[in-house]
Amino acid sequence: MHPYPLIFEPILKEKVWGGRRLARLGKPLPEGANIGESWELADLSATSADGGGGDAARSVIANGPMRGMTLADAIVAEGPNLMGSLRLSAGGGFPLLVKFLDASENLSVQVHPSPAYARAHPGAHLKTESWYIVDAEPGAVIYKGVKPGVTREAFAAHVRDNTVMNDMIAIPVTAGDFHHLPSGTCHALGAGVVVAEVQTPSDTTYRVYDWERTGRKLHLDEALACIAYEPSAPQFAVASDARAGERDLVATEFYSLRELRTPGDAPASAEHPLKLPLDAGAPVVWMCIAGHGSIDSADGAFEQTAFKTGDTVLIPAGLGEAKARGSSGTIILEARLPSGASQR
Repeated sequence: MHPYPLIFEPILKEKVWGGRRLARLGKPLPEGANIGESWELADLSATSADGGGGDAARSVIANGPMRGMTLADAIVAEGPNLMGSLRLSAGGGFPLLVKFLDASENLSVQVHPSPAYARAHPGAHLKTESWYIVDAEPGAVIYKGVKPGVTREAFAAHVRDNTVMNDMIAIPVTAGDFHHLPSGTCHALGAGVVVAEVQTPSDTTYRVYDWERTGRKLHLDEALACIAYEPSAPQFAVASDARAGERDLVATEFYSLRELRTPGDAPASAEHPLKLPLDAGAPVVWMCIAGHGSIDSADGAFEQTAFKTGDTVLIPAGLGEAKARGSSGTIILEARLPSGASQR
């Protein structure tokens, strides 16, 4: 079978801080449920009880001849046609986890294991992540990093007396902003923010502060050992920019991200070319933030794959000659994986 672009069924996660705005991205939200996360591309044999619910998380293909197969099954069946020279994660799965998040309320203040902590604790796994702001209510903020001068001892004391938010860096956000959060960065999404999240495939999370909500476990000792204090973690950010074209956002050892935009001032029926990364040597992930489009084979080797706002597309390494087009105002968040890379 010739490889073709894969689209996946969302894996929806109900959260105490979730809402209903992921319906705007085409997600089929259960009636009455506050959905905080839509896992768009996942290949985890297990998840943490606090994060993913404790079960395995395997994305299911929603289109084409492999419809109904899991991503894990497709990797086995297609091998290099799908993966190129990309290695699996340390857990044996696809080396990215991709999500949409709807923070109707503030998320807990949390941190993921620092590199030093992960090396010393085999059960802890790095989680470097990046946020592309899809939507933000007026005045919405994210919390990213600890203010310069705040010590571990002071931070711990302020957690205990419920004043720790004074120690956090609050950053106003708007749609189109981008923020990168290396593992070890203390952070939280503020209320009123919807993001596309690309991360390494781990959900090891240490919760520091939960806005005085009850019933959810905190992990203060682990968190205090992981947080990057002064000098603070890199505050890498890219401001929104509505100009059409390609824009590099971040390059890390795990993945690189860029934004693709088509002109937004043309008629709604107009179509514009989108650059396909056909020589990446590894699969590429497209998250459609806005608009819609299609990917076509240049020689009829596979049927047209149409995508729309909220879809996540996995473009196989062995796709071959193809072309992509997007409607006016289409926005794509593109994630590339370095060929031969592995996640540890």
